[in-house]
Amino acid sequence: MFMQSASCRRRSCSTGRMALCRWWLFHFLLFTSCSAHDFFTSIGQMTDLVFTEKDLVTSLKDYIQAEENKLEQIKKWADKLDALSAAATKDPEGFLGHPVNAFKLMKRLNTEWGELESLVLTDMSDVFISNLTIQRQHFPNDDDQTGAAKALLRLQDTYQLDTNAISTGELPGMSPTSSSLSALTVDDCYDLGKVAYSDADYYHTELWMVQALRQLDQGETSAVVDAVTVLDYLSYSVYQQGELERALEFTRRLLELDPTHQRANGNLKYFEYQLAKQKKAEVEEKEEEDKRERRETKDDYLPERKKYEQLCRGEGIKLTPRRQSRLFCRYYDNNRHPRYVIGPVKQEDEWDSPHIVRYHNIVSEKDMEKVKELAKPRLRRATISNPVTGVLETAHYRISKRRATVHDPQTGKLTTAHYRVSKSAWLGAYEHPVVDKINQMIEDITGLNVKTAEDLQVANYGVGGQYEPHFDFGRKDEPDAFEELGTGNRIATWLLYMSDVQAGGATVFTDVGASVRPKKGTAVFWYNLYPSGEGDYRTRHAACPVLLGNKWVSNKWIHERGQEFRRRCGLNETD
Repeated sequence: MFMQSASCRRRSCSTGRMALCRWWLFHFLLFTSCSAHDFFTSIGQMTDLVFTEKDLVTSLKDYIQAEENKLEQIKKWADKLDALSAAATKDPEGFLGHPVNAFKLMKRLNTEWGELESLVLTDMSDVFISNLTIQRQHFPNDDDQTGAAKALLRLQDTYQLDTNAISTGELPGMSPTSSSLSALTVDDCYDLGKVAYSDADYYHTELWMVQALRQLDQGETSAVVDAVTVLDYLSYSVYQQGELERALEFTRRLLELDPTHQRANGNLKYFEYQLAKQKKAEVEEKEEEDKRERRETKDDYLPERKKYEQLCRGEGIKLTPRRQSRLFCRYYDNNRHPRYVIGPVKQEDEWDSPHIVRYHNIVSEKDMEKVKELAKPRLRRATISNPVTGVLETAHYRISKRRATVHDPQTGKLTTAHYRVSKSAWLGAYEHPVVDKINQMIEDITGLNVKTAEDLQVANYGVGGQYEPHFDFGRKDEPDAFEELGTGNRIATWLLYMSDVQAGGATVFTDVGASVRPKKGTAVFWYNLYPSGEGDYRTRHAACPVLLGNKWVSNKWIHERGQEFRRRCGLNETD
C-alpha cells in the first residue's frame, strides 16, 4: 500500500579500450597505491579526486574538439557536394558530357564516398572512454556517496542548519561570493531525502523532500524527479511521524497533479479514516507530543549527545568570571629547561579543572607540511588497532547501540569505527627527522618520557568529520586495554592542530563543558590520569564535526611507564 524502499542504482563500467596513454597509466598506478574506499572520511585524500576530475574534463574537451573537427570535415564535404550535385542535376547529360566531370563522378562514388563512410564511422571517443574506464575503477562508490550524504545530515543537526541555507551553500564562515558554486540542485536535495528514507529517518526525509519541492515550485527543472515523486515521499514520511493532517494535505496535492496515482488514491482513503479515528481519541495530544520527542531526540544517542552538540555550536557551560580570572597566558620554560631558557614557549590556560593548556606557535609551517606529506599516502579509515602494536585502541569507545563496535566478539575481526569520520596514519620517530624532532619537543615541554609513548598519529577529517565522545585512557573494566604494549595506561594526551578550520571542528570536553578551537601550529595538552593513577573521567572529549574547511591533527598518547621520576605519584585522586 505504501512506498517501498528505493532500489540502489549501480554503476556499470564500460569495457576497457586498448589505447591508454602514459599519463593515464601513471595515474592508474598512483591510485592503486591508495585506498579506493571511504574517500569521504578524509578531505586530504579527496583532493586527489578534484585533480582527477579536472583531468577528465580536459580529456572530455579533447574528445569534443575531435568530434567537432570530424563534423567540420563532413560539413565541408557536404557543402561541396551540395553545390556540385545541384549543378549536375539541372542538365545531367550536359554535365557528364564533359570528360572531367564523368571521371570525377566515377572517382567520388568509387573512392571518396568510401573514405567519407570511414570518417563517419570513426569513433573519436576511444581515448576518452579508455581514460574514463580506468579511472572509474578508483572512483568513490555508493558507500562514499551515502557517507557524504549522512555527513550533511549530521552537520545539519549538530549546527542546527536550515535546509535552504545548506542548499544555497551559505554556511557559517563562508564568503557569499563562493556559495554559488556550492548550491544543491533539486536532484541533490531529492537524493539526500532518499538516503534518509532508506534509513527510515523520516524526519530528514521530510526536510529534504520539502526543500526539493520548494525548488521545483520556484521553477527549477529536473530530468530525474518531478513533484509527484517528491510528494509521494513527503506524504509517507510525515505519516510515519504521526502528522496525519499534513500527510493528507500532501496526498491531495499529489492527486491534483496525477489523479490516477494508484498508491495515493489508496493512501487518501486510509489517511482520512485514520484522521477521523484519531480525533476521537482522548490521548491525541499526548501521542503527538511523544512522537515529536522521538523525532527530535533519537533513542540511540547517549544523554550527553545534546550537551556535545551544544558545545560544538559554542553554547552550553561557560566558566564563571571567578574561574576565568584564574586562567593566564605565560612564557613557559619547563623549570628552566636548557632548550627553552632563552626562547620560552607561549602557554595559555584553556580550562582550570581538568587543567588543559595550549602551546602557541609550537611547530613550524614547514614541519607540519612534512608530517602531512609523510602521512597522506598511508591514511586509512580509523579502526581500533594500532597498525604498529596491534593493540586495540578504542574498544571502549562504544557510543550508541546502532553504531558498529570495532572488535567483533564472534569473528574476532576489527571493523570500521563508524563514529570516527576520519583517516589516520602512524609515524615512527625513525622514519624522518621531523617526527623525531616533534617527539623530542613534546618530551622537553611536558617533562614526560616519550620513549614509551605511542607513535605519532596523524588524522585528517572528512566530510562532516568528527570523533564522538570517548576517553583516551583504559578504564577499570578494561584492565588489558594496553597490555600488549607493556607501558601502562595513557597518562596524558598531546594534540597538535596542523590546520585552521573555517567553521566547526572544535575539541570539546563533554563532562566539564570545555571547548577548544582548532588553531594551526598550536597544541593542547592534558593529563588523562590523576597522580594516583586513577582515570580522570572529566577528560571525556570529542572532535566536533567539521562544518567548513579541512582539519589536520596529530596526537601523541603518552603512557605511564617511564614517568616514575617525572610526575610524582599521589594517593588521592586530585590534581
